[in-house]
Amino acid sequence: MDPIAIGLWGIVCLLLVLFLFNIPVGFAMALVGFVGFSIVVSPQAALSSVTSEMWRIFSSYGLAVIPFFILMGNICFYAGVSERIYKTAHAWFGHVRGGIAMATIMACAGFASICGSNAATAATMSAVALPEMERLGYDRRLSAGCVASGATLGVVIPPSVVLIVIGLYTGKSIAKLFFASFLPGLILSLLLMLSVWLLCRFRPDLGPAGSRASLAERLRSLPGSIEMIILFILVMAGLYLGWFTPTEAGAAGSFFALVIVTMGRTITFAKFRAAVEDSVKTSCMIIMIVAGAVIFGKFMSITRLPFEAAGFVASLNIPRFMILLLMLIIYVVGGAIMDALGLLMITIPIFFPVAERLGYDPLWFSVIITIITTLGAITPPVGINTFVVAGTAKNIPLEVVFKGVGYFIPAFVICIMLLLVFPELATVLPGLMAR
Repeated sequence: MDPIAIGLWGIVCLLLVLFLFNIPVGFAMALVGFVGFSIVVSPQAALSSVTSEMWRIFSSYGLAVIPFFILMGNICFYAGVSERIYKTAHAWFGHVRGGIAMATIMACAGFASICGSNAATAATMSAVALPEMERLGYDRRLSAGCVASGATLGVVIPPSVVLIVIGLYTGKSIAKLFFASFLPGLILSLLLMLSVWLLCRFRPDLGPAGSRASLAERLRSLPGSIEMIILFILVMAGLYLGWFTPTEAGAAGSFFALVIVTMGRTITFAKFRAAVEDSVKTSCMIIMIVAGAVIFGKFMSITRLPFEAAGFVASLNIPRFMILLLMLIIYVVGGAIMDALGLLMITIPIFFPVAERLGYDPLWFSVIITIITTLGAITPPVGINTFVVAGTAKNIPLEVVFKGVGYFIPAFVICIMLLLVFPELATVLPGLMAR
């Protein structure tokens, strides 16, 4: 059988294995990659390739960036950082109509900048913000929707675990990916807040105004957020100025986070131990996905499917924008039916060469597919954030959460359109780094 045909069958088998047998994506990619490599070359060559790749991956210095940044986020999570960020935003904006919802999105953005996880942000902010919005009489669709949508910022605003994995898998600079996603993440945050403002302007019953905090209360709320702003600036400034590599930035961020929460006496040894245990579990899961993706990628390379696909697409007599649009539609549909990280790892070996052959900036392409696939975290049928919110808030049914996120989907669409029209939004900061 032709290697390209075997590659196509490998993709079909991978999807069948994932959906029919519910095997974790990392193991599924490794299994299909190994079997496919065995068919194209030989079982001995597949075994040799897999063992060498696994050793290369698990002994890689660069891969240490994943557990370091995850540990930084977990330390902040168990120290109650999200609650303090929310209280600060609440004190300054809670008196505005819809202000608590906007404060929730601001808190999601702030926590996302040090956490980097969709699900963790959704679970944390659900526990912190939903009871307050219910007490103030907020519509449950708006309150649940703003938490689920705001939590998606966890994989857009750096440091993002998804962007780290994309950087490791494609060989692109993780630091440049972080800076490429900064402005789009900020714009998406502002668009989500604008959505709340417009909704409450035309439907005041959705989000009534809360009580106005005094100036003294506002000032007292600042220290809990300023410490995390300092942490974010230290990490990003260190990367920008070249003080340390991304891996060193993760280690420095974990150290700074531990120092800050220890000085503030907001973490106990039991909480620190829980943070370490959660970091180990999450890191192992992500590293296994990376390992499986590399094995699957080796299989794709030996079939030459990605290169033939890139050559075929480049030869088509249609505008390159139409090809890009088709790829983005696939990401929209794929993001709605499977985990974003798994989808990216499956599709990058095929779509990344195509995008580069068409002349698109790889940093810009990485950011835009990250935003599109994270949209799948709030869209049916998977929508992991919606399930997390519904699971945390026992009195809000899943269908109410899905209705609520519908208010915020236009913000994602506008953000994606802005990136399509103005790709400089994702390339200007990395360009400044190179100077």
